[in-house]
Amino acid sequence: MRRRTVLGSLVAAPLVWGQGAAPAAAAPRSSVDPRVDWGVWEGWGTSLCWWGKAHGNRDDLADVFFTRGTVDYQGTALPGLGLTIARYNAGACSTKPINGESMVRSPNIGDPRQMDGYWLDWFSADPASASWNWYADSAQRNLMWKARDRGVNQFELFSNSPMWWMCQNHNPSGAANGGDNLQTWNQRQHAVYLATIARYAHDHWGVDFTSVEPFNEPDGNWWKADGTQEGCHFEPATQRPVINHLRAELNARDLGWMPIAASDCWGYDAALSTWNSFDSATRANVARINVHGYQQGGGRRDLLYAAAKSAGRKIWNSEYGEGDASGMSLASNLNLDFRWLHPSAWVYWQVVDGGGWGLIQDTGGGTTGPVNPKYYVLAQYTRHIRAGMRILDGGGPNTIAAYDAAARKLIIVATNYATAQYLDFDLAKFSRPSTDGAPIPRWSTTPGGAHYQAHQDTVMHGTRFWSWFEPNTIQTFEVPDVTL
Repeated sequence: MRRRTVLGSLVAAPLVWGQGAAPAAAAPRSSVDPRVDWGVWEGWGTSLCWWGKAHGNRDDLADVFFTRGTVDYQGTALPGLGLTIARYNAGACSTKPINGESMVRSPNIGDPRQMDGYWLDWFSADPASASWNWYADSAQRNLMWKARDRGVNQFELFSNSPMWWMCQNHNPSGAANGGDNLQTWNQRQHAVYLATIARYAHDHWGVDFTSVEPFNEPDGNWWKADGTQEGCHFEPATQRPVINHLRAELNARDLGWMPIAASDCWGYDAALSTWNSFDSATRANVARINVHGYQQGGGRRDLLYAAAKSAGRKIWNSEYGEGDASGMSLASNLNLDFRWLHPSAWVYWQVVDGGGWGLIQDTGGGTTGPVNPKYYVLAQYTRHIRAGMRILDGGGPNTIAAYDAAARKLIIVATNYATAQYLDFDLAKFSRPSTDGAPIPRWSTTPGGAHYQAHQDTVMHGTRFWSWFEPNTIQTFEVPDVTL
């Protein structure tokens, strides 16, 4: 995010970007291939907890994340990210005792990470009864509405933990040993809880969930009673009945059209082994595979994609985050995901969070602070690769390509790492690779320098164009008048 205003010295370089003599033949070249189709893009998103609980009533943050306008944030003009997917968390906490039993709170969990749940006790499943409190969790719900009103059109309901009273130790942070914590007699009740929220949202909130995800990293053994957030381990054998109960409960509420996603595993390898463990009936009830991106540079994305493709399922990277404020880790993992995992959507975990984890820093006490450079890195992707575009083979490990058929426009997002150099892009495989001499708008982000800068200095040369990249720079190009 920050630092130099413009790359003025580079504009004055002997070879002007996209004009003048071509770069040396040794310049890395990406040959974008329209014959390789990796599917239609569905969108970019974020989860709404925990930042929704802390900041859900703020219009400025809603504008920053859910519009593509220029938004004033603490005196800085930010390019809105235009996210169109929001994941709403069904909370697990309540302070109401039941017959002398109360929720057990981890000694290490902070208030923003305890999400209030709606089902207060086990006496009644009727959402109109006193067993339910639909006024809980108002801030996260307000943020969901703000997101909807700004153009978010896909919502996923997900669970970090069943309600505390469904847990064996009444602790929604997990079991003492990190094992299964859902009481067996409450497997269906967990499904009832989620299906009831989905129906209530349809009837009263003006929101239809695009999908329901009953788990969050169920493969993790780190969900323990002394943890720092809500969480619950589910063995694959426990996931199966919950998924099947959820399908039945959604159907019983006339929500047969609402898909189930699973299993939000921590990494790609666990997602594959979990999917392979499901019997055919359970697989039939999982309409989409969700996976988290915490394995980062490791794991076999390609094998998970092959399994999903064979089963006719799409993949969402439904949660990604790390503490690298520069955004270069984010760019690296996006390149790996687009090249090998081929998700149809990609979701950042906490867009407002402490330190380098957030795109904007959460400074505690309901306040927010600086914008991290990774905000501007992500803007290169979210503002240009939009829902409905078709993802193509960018021709190289650090190049992502998307095609907008309606506008006949090709989007290229490319990353350069350690060495300053020209990168060369070849569109010869397109039936019409733009027009010779056509101007190509470009945007650049250098985490230690330029934030998100627009330039008008690049043109087509026959079937090619090129641009100079400083080290650790991400650039986006919008090539006009392209036909597959």
